[in-house]
Amino acid sequence: MQVVVTDELVEVRLSWWQKALGLMRNITVARTDVSEVEVEPDALRVAMGAGIKVGLRLPWLYYVARTIRLDQVFVVRRHVPALSFRVANHGALQRVVVSTAEADALAERLRATAGGAPTAG
Repeated sequence: MQVVVTDELVEVRLSWWQKALGLMRNITVARTDVSEVEVEPDALRVAMGAGIKVGLRLPWLYYVARTIRLDQVFVVRRHVPALSFRVANHGALQRVVVSTAEADALAERLRATAGGAPTAG
């Protein structure tokens, strides 16, 4: 999985196996539709507390899943912080949480130009 931030877009590019087992596609969101950017130090706990999910779920290890309502996406793994952000104008999807070693840097970059003001995390 790779998170790519450009001047216009935020893309979450999944590997083929994440797409297949997580029952989802790559996520592409306009930067103007991103808000509430934060870093989740314990993303697995957030994923496990989000309700019923579909996709790959290995509790306390790895999630590539969406909530049943399809409003949240989790691509998270143990011991890796996650970039979390709200999404507008993307159908049912409202929140994306993805583990990446670059979570802090990506969050700062998104906060600098998007509607995502810094929040406590």
